[in-house]
Amino acid sequence: MLLFLGAMVLWPLSAILLRSFAGVGIERIGGILGRPSVWHVVGFTVGQAALSTAVTLVIGLPIALAVARIEFPGRTAIRSLVIVPFVLPTVVVAAAFRALFGSLGMFEQSLVAIIAAHVFFNVAVVVRITGGAWARLDPRYVEAARALGASPWQAFRRVTLPALRPALTASALLAFLFCFTSYGVILVLGGPTRSTLETEIQRYAVFRQEFDVAAVLALLQMIVVATLAIVAARLQRGVRRRTGSARSRDSRRRPLNAPGSRLIVALAVVLVALVVVAPLVSLVASSLRTGSGYGLANYRRLLETSDALPVSPIRALANSLGFAALAALVACVCGLASARSIASGGVAGRLVAVVSIVPLGVSAVTLGFGYLVGFARFDLRRSVWLIPLAHSIIGLPFVLASLVPALGSIPDRLRQVAATLGASPRQVVRRVERPILRRAMVTGAGFAMAVSIGEFGATSFLSRSGAGFTAPLAVFRLLSRPGTILRGQALALSVVIGAVAGLIALALELRGEV
Repeated sequence: MLLFLGAMVLWPLSAILLRSFAGVGIERIGGILGRPSVWHVVGFTVGQAALSTAVTLVIGLPIALAVARIEFPGRTAIRSLVIVPFVLPTVVVAAAFRALFGSLGMFEQSLVAIIAAHVFFNVAVVVRITGGAWARLDPRYVEAARALGASPWQAFRRVTLPALRPALTASALLAFLFCFTSYGVILVLGGPTRSTLETEIQRYAVFRQEFDVAAVLALLQMIVVATLAIVAARLQRGVRRRTGSARSRDSRRRPLNAPGSRLIVALAVVLVALVVVAPLVSLVASSLRTGSGYGLANYRRLLETSDALPVSPIRALANSLGFAALAALVACVCGLASARSIASGGVAGRLVAVVSIVPLGVSAVTLGFGYLVGFARFDLRRSVWLIPLAHSIIGLPFVLASLVPALGSIPDRLRQVAATLGASPRQVVRRVERPILRRAMVTGAGFAMAVSIGEFGATSFLSRSGAGFTAPLAVFRLLSRPGTILRGQALALSVVIGAVAGLIALALELRGEV
């Protein structure tokens, strides 16, 4: 297991470090970092991420409050709708907002479009983390403050807000991290005039072949992203420790007829409709629009080939589904082996735990660039099998997030009793562990498939042939070319990809897993 993780995680990242220091040198690194253009890109990357995070918090808090503290009809539907955008491919999100802003007659390649897409994509982070902490707060403290004469605003500011501060900070850091590493949204909505570190790494590595500059930018991004990921993970653990046992018998959601509840719910519904539903409806409507009205012509054209793509859009979708199935299988097999190693403890277990979560601390673009550099000497970077393996590594942390707690929940006495009754180690696994782990395995596989279907960053470095051409790449290629027919194909393909990923998310939501 360590050999596989070392080859697929540590080696590509080490190749970037070697390329930055050994191949480039300290003096060259200083020269690259001294360029005004580099710091302009860094400034825009940080600025758009900070602004997107602030708007996400403002919009997400009322929704989190309504879902966490108020009982109302449609609460489950609101909760499910909010989580769907989080698993949608980034190019699908970008296509949705390109269609929405285009239908409104607004300039697509604008900062407003980028921020709106990021809010759509990350509002689930605020609702889930902050809303989850909000739901576990004991309401008696607020009731005591109100009884002592505090107004609703004073009770919120002096009681609720301090209790929610760790969750708010964790939500803000994660949203900032996702916006900081945004790739597909920037490429589609930002265009050539609004570049971030992600898009510059791809531009210097793929188009300009200046691997030294790409390596330095990737190193800079790795430092920032890893730091943010570590801080966010610690904050989330702190939130769980503080609120995990805080639920009391009085910690129930208040009814809809309570003072102020209807206003909060109405605001939450309006925000979800504007931020989540409107872009999806606009995407579907635009995909049905043809030159003579509305119809399924764009969907029928998914079967056709053109000079814009090496394969037909439907073949690219089939490639994505095949890669997703293989990536989920590899991620589950590796995840189960890793989870057992982590549960057993020891040096090997701790090493596996550290290496397996590294993909959360680096972006997919950085990982893809690492494959491009690290596997060049072995001539493996053009292998189509590298794509599902890369996808499995990106999905591995999600599989472990399901398997490790499930494996740790199995009492040792169950294994001991089974062994005492004559069960072999294999029978213990089959009769005791497998039924308990089956639900967690399905959840992990679902997340791994959803991640693989929409993966765009690493794949953009690794795909070089029709056999490795995926649906997100096809959407981006079609949107990059002029012509209403190609644009219609891109929107129709985006709807199909989004529907597949959304169905997976809804299935997991209905199972109570997300």
